[in-house]
Amino acid sequence: MGKLLKTIGRKPLVQRSVAGLIAGLMAAVKHTTRWEAVNAVAAAAAQAGQAPVIVAFWHNRLAMMPACWPGRAAFHMLISSHPDGRLIANTIAHFGYTSVAGSSTRGGADALRQMARAVKDGASIGVTPDGPRGPRMTVSDGVLALARLTGAPILPLAVSVSRRIVLKTWDQLIIPLPFGRGAMIWGDPLTVPRDADDAALAALKDQLEEELTRVSNEADNLTGHIAISRGEARGESSDARA
Repeated sequence: MGKLLKTIGRKPLVQRSVAGLIAGLMAAVKHTTRWEAVNAVAAAAAQAGQAPVIVAFWHNRLAMMPACWPGRAAFHMLISSHPDGRLIANTIAHFGYTSVAGSSTRGGADALRQMARAVKDGASIGVTPDGPRGPRMTVSDGVLALARLTGAPILPLAVSVSRRIVLKTWDQLIIPLPFGRGAMIWGDPLTVPRDADDAALAALKDQLEEELTRVSNEADNLTGHIAISRGEARGESSDARA
């Protein structure tokens, strides 16, 4: 999979074509799935463009994000600058999302500044706190730094669908399939004070991790799946589950 993505990343025309196909699948899932939304009111103001938030979701839910955010509200997503990240960026562009290239290990400081400016301009931000290298379902420090800098609340989100394939990747990436049932679970918002010390940040990190795990487990349970467990960093291998 990694070698294929690298090959695609070097060929812009091929990458755009593949991104179009993936976007078509995402659109089919979005429009043919019978969705159940829980606590959607938590995202209503942000989706109306009134109060930006930082939407946090695990990396393995990335392919289902287009079902969660209406096109009328500005939305930026932090995407890795690696070849697989460029493919994701080209894919989400079909849904009107703006990508910010960077990660905790590459281009992080510049990406943080770009996202802070976007929030100041009223856009919401999408972040995978365990990406791009894991460990799976473990929160890194970047999302807390962004929340402290901007004052925008972190809003946990999890999505699951009844018809899906789970890849043998470090994150156990979920590939959604059309014509099933879907659950979209919004968690309770979390605010990071500007004066938060190391102890407070550690506590908030644990709180966010627990809430993201809770909503993810709930989404999987509502769609008839066993919850995905925490894992190791990139390079872990696990059996695919449908």
